[in-house]
Amino acid sequence: MSSLLINLDDLLHCRTVESERVEFKSSWDPETTGPQVLKTICAFANDYHNINGGYIIIGVEEANGRAKFPVKGLDEGEIEKAQKWIRGNCNRLDPVFQPRFCPEVYDGRAILVIVAHGSDIRPHRAPDGKKGPGRFWVRLGSETVDAETSSLLTKFLEQTTRIPWDDRRAFNAKIEDLRETHVREFLRDVGSGLLDEPDAQTIYRNMEITAKANQQEEPRNVGLLFFSSSPHQWFRGSKIEVVHFTADRGGDVQEERVFSGPLQDQYRDCMNYLENLSPKQLLKQRDRSQVRGWVGYPIQAIRETLVNALYHRSYDQDQPEPVKVYLYPGRLEITSYPGPVPGIEMDHLKPDGNLRPVPARNRRIGDFFKELKLAERRMSGLAKVYRAMDENGSPPPRFDFDPDRTYFTATLPAHPEYAALTALRDAAQLQALDRDDEAYERLLSAWKENNSSEVLAAELIRSFRKSGDVKSAEMIWETFSNTAVSYALPHVASTMAELWLENDEREKARKLLGKLHLAFQGQDAIDAAIMSKRLGNHKRAHDYFEKAGELVPGNSRALHEFAQTKIQLAMKTRKLKRGLWEEAHRKFLLEARDQLERVLQMEATSVRLAWAWRDLARVRNWLKLPTTDVEAAWKNAMGLLPQEDQIRKEYEIFRLNRRQPRNHKNHDRK
Repeated sequence: MSSLLINLDDLLHCRTVESERVEFKSSWDPETTGPQVLKTICAFANDYHNINGGYIIIGVEEANGRAKFPVKGLDEGEIEKAQKWIRGNCNRLDPVFQPRFCPEVYDGRAILVIVAHGSDIRPHRAPDGKKGPGRFWVRLGSETVDAETSSLLTKFLEQTTRIPWDDRRAFNAKIEDLRETHVREFLRDVGSGLLDEPDAQTIYRNMEITAKANQQEEPRNVGLLFFSSSPHQWFRGSKIEVVHFTADRGGDVQEERVFSGPLQDQYRDCMNYLENLSPKQLLKQRDRSQVRGWVGYPIQAIRETLVNALYHRSYDQDQPEPVKVYLYPGRLEITSYPGPVPGIEMDHLKPDGNLRPVPARNRRIGDFFKELKLAERRMSGLAKVYRAMDENGSPPPRFDFDPDRTYFTATLPAHPEYAALTALRDAAQLQALDRDDEAYERLLSAWKENNSSEVLAAELIRSFRKSGDVKSAEMIWETFSNTAVSYALPHVASTMAELWLENDEREKARKLLGKLHLAFQGQDAIDAAIMSKRLGNHKRAHDYFEKAGELVPGNSRALHEFAQTKIQLAMKTRKLKRGLWEEAHRKFLLEARDQLERVLQMEATSVRLAWAWRDLARVRNWLKLPTTDVEAAWKNAMGLLPQEDQIRKEYEIFRLNRRQPRNHKNHDRK
């Protein structure tokens, strides 16, 4: 039965623990390996960076700091000799420190894992060789060095005067305050072999969430944080407060939530809540199977920022404030108390900053988060936040703390389009209250902050279209087209072109649609196709309809307009009479017929269906289909729109010119 808390496979592959906290030894030799192991145990116990020591694994060969597989292993006699030698020589440490020995089996081969977590009675000294003087050994990266000769002694000794808060005993709590169900759920989640241990107190000791005091076991603070039902009973600040504001500071509160309970549950519940508040926008890329898109706030950035707030804050009685997550229309702020530990400055938090490996505030909280795979390795989280924001197209994160280091705030700016959508939502609410002027000001204010926003530009142009203010709409378009990324242009361009068409600026609309003809896709392509058709450019309209692809068959208007476009191209082909014009003419008509018949099977207005029957009657006539089929289509059209004179007149012409239609001109109707 394993007594190792961490999953053995994760440990060997350094997945949930930093590689510098793991030292591999391929074999056991008391003359060479022994002294090295002794110094490393001393260094891990001294825990210079407050990251809770590390692990020594004997029987595994190392290459470039990583384990080599398959593992070499040891025989049982070697494991017993190694444990006996190390245990005896650890009595030479000053003060004495005994690590924990975990004989394990991996891939059928025996290995020895030595767990040397941070000590409560540090600093420790270990001899340099068989008879050398005792020295304060510490870890710098993956190396074990002498603190004195490395100029670290003064800082190290200052640090060791106090036990880290999360590793201290909680004298006002009892071991019964730990919930065995929470502990076993944790062990199952991390895949620990300790799960098979039947005795709860043995598990607690091996997890080091209890400590002996006055001949009895008492819980450590970290144990209460992760494995009691109500940690805030002892630590008032062990909660997450989420507040959703409708406007900036001082605005109304839309929603307020408080997440409590075991620390890992607080994190997971809060993340589930925040993920639901971060909308996703996906756009199919032209000529590619992938999609491009964005989210309001990248989940990876939120995860890293929130878990860092929980890891690096203080939980003692002098710090009653919870972690605060404030959501504003354009940003998300996560604040924890107090600020960063000494040694971290603002320059270190910049994208190109070199974050220093200073001692952490809590050495056990981070360990548990890493074992649960909720936190990344030490020093890697900041880079992930910057990368996640950049890949999402969001502005970079901002970090802030005061000179006295009483707080630390991480700000994640919303994706520009998310902030724009928030402005649109606010404007819609104001319009519903007949506060149109305020709605316009809300949109304009958001536009000034982000004049490359696709949705804001389109909405403002629609607003000016409604008021007839063409000049202001043109100013929006000019500014937007000079600042926006290329893939955002088509939607706003089609909105602007539609305004020009309505105001009889046909040439401007034609030039704009032609300029961007390769960029349109999706609904924008449908809009551009319909406008091009209105402008008489049926060839370009046909191209746009094809670019819209699978959206057209599900849209009765688009499908009808596409069929009318094919009819016009059929007439043009007949008029030009070039090449195999007859085959092309018939092909266009057959395709139009199929599309019209699909329109008539869809839900649409009676007006739409009437004109579709009218177009189908004409196509059937030109294809020389049976007169009864043509007659039936005309009668269906007139039955749906009996008051429409144009349909009735065309029907009368058909009756006078059976099978010899004189007029191929298409009277398009929307």
